[in-house]
Amino acid sequence: MGAMMNEDRFGVITFVYDPASVAAATTAEQTVTVPGVRPGDYIEVTKPTLTAGVGIVNARVSAVDTVAIQWVNATAAPVDPPSETYTAFVFRPEKITAGRFQP
Repeated sequence: MGAMMNEDRFGVITFVYDPASVAAATTAEQTVTVPGVRPGDYIEVTKPTLTAGVGIVNARVSAVDTVAIQWVNATAAPVDPPSETYTAFVFRPEKITAGRFQP
């Protein structure tokens, strides 16, 4: 078989994360070490359990081995999400083209 080109990579990973308390009525970004991720990866992080009033609104790879997770707290008091094993879907495109999307 010859060389493969434009081969996108993706997978599901888990990591243990103990987020800091999220202040009332705000959004806040916190970082966590996730070995193997790198800038340019697309990442979707899911919280395994419900913590009333707090949730994840965005996640991004901010540096090598580092994921920045943006939290929202919709309550009038600080909320401290518990330490848990989070799941993430990571997509690493081989090539990104500028311009119009053509599926």
